Amino acid sequence: GQGGLLDVALHPGFPAEPWVYLSYARAGEGGAGTAVSRGRLEGARLTGLELLFELPEKTSGGRHFGSRLAFDREGYLFVTVGERGQRERAQDPFDPAGSVLRLQADGGIPADNPFADGKQGHPAVYSFGHRNPQGMALHPETGRIWVQEHGPQGGDEINLIEKGANYGWPEVTHGEEYGGGRIGPASAPGFVDPKHPWTPSIAPSGLAFYSGEAFPQWRGDLFNGALKFALVSRLELEGERVVGEERFLEGAYGRIRDIENGPDG
Repeated sequence: GQGGLLDVALHPGFPAEPWVYLSYARAGEGGAGTAVSRGRLEGARLTGLELLFELPEKTSGGRHFGSRLAFDREGYLFVTVGERGQRERAQDPFDPAGSVLRLQADGGIPADNPFADGKQGHPAVYSFGHRNPQGMALHPETGRIWVQEHGPQGGDEINLIEKGANYGWPEVTHGEEYGGGRIGPASAPGFVDPKHPWTPSIAPSGLAFYSGEAFPQWRGDLFNGALKFALVSRLELEGERVVGEERFLEGAYGRIRDIENGPDG
């Protein structure tokens, strides 16, 4: 289904620290779940592969694995995990499904994670209430983590990640059931609202802040790939507010799965 190899990231100290990180769908008892491993790049080979994290509860079905990887400026590894099509899991902070995780580079738990002691949630969980996040990017100036995720029928979201916050799925959403019908309100106390929702859905996948020199008027803007309409979306930001959107290349290349800054800007 939507599983397989999901993302690849390099250690922030690469190549002096020659670690390559992979997120992927890992099979196990009961089905499959999102997992993260790393190995050392030696020549053209990945050696010493070690498992850093895996979703404890494996389930059948091919939906909603996530998953993107990003390192922040402190060297912590953020991982997005989908709720595997079982929406109630996203509201359980003890279940890493439907969450953004925060790990040390070796897979350990940072001492200041919101549930680090395991008493109120899974130690790796940094935020929860997410549906199926398939884009994540570090803001080039503030260093904060932004994530976008698939809603149901409508209700795709851009979210600015806050420590210990609940982003609401499925209790609040701008989307509706497939075939019609409300799921919940668009907003409610105790949940963090998205910075930008899309209705109708564009099915966003891949997220990057533009930081190049070729288009100075776009520096700091947020670019998304889109699967449903096969386009690239540019979101214009003022501080942490989305103030405009421009769309490019609709239908020109097919479904846009990922988007990155090129080395030439």
